[in-house]
Amino acid sequence: MASVPSDKVRMPTPVKLLIAGGFGVGKTTMVGAVSEIRPLRTEEVLTDRSVGVDDLSGVERKTTTTVAMDFGRISVGDDYVLYLFGTPGQERFWFVWDELARGALGAVVLADTRRLSDCFPSVDYFERRGTPFVVAVNCFEGAPVYDLAEVKMALSLPPDIPVLLCDARRRASGKEVLITLVQHAYSKRPVAKV
Repeated sequence: MASVPSDKVRMPTPVKLLIAGGFGVGKTTMVGAVSEIRPLRTEEVLTDRSVGVDDLSGVERKTTTTVAMDFGRISVGDDYVLYLFGTPGQERFWFVWDELARGALGAVVLADTRRLSDCFPSVDYFERRGTPFVVAVNCFEGAPVYDLAEVKMALSLPPDIPVLLCDARRRASGKEVLITLVQHAYSKRPVAKV
């Protein structure tokens, strides 16, 4: 078997994407559903110390929480590798976001219609940074269903921000969200002058 000269080896282009949103919205679930590797998770068990700190309304069965990040990976042929970073949702862990966001092409803001206001900090964060993002409404069983135009209006989003439905548990749904994000992010890149 002939070896490939090192100057001919082409490494895939890395693309960093964030999955953000409020507490219990499905970030860890989405990273796990779409990742081709077993995701790295930094989850800890919720204890009585989180009483009065973490609002469990709407997610009463939640027993763990991300304290640093989730990490997954998707290879796109030999050309690209998508690195997925799920952010922690609770305010006390937001200090991690600046490090996670550094160098990211864009972000998915997951939303839950039972707690829509929980995604405002994520939307504000990415708007302030100028990071392209899309909003994906995670379809929880029993959650109120709204027209996507209503969700966009409730979040005061500009017309060019994509808003779509998703099921964070389903690989195909998560991939559709990520494809929409990458397309949106590339559409926002400045055109090179020739």
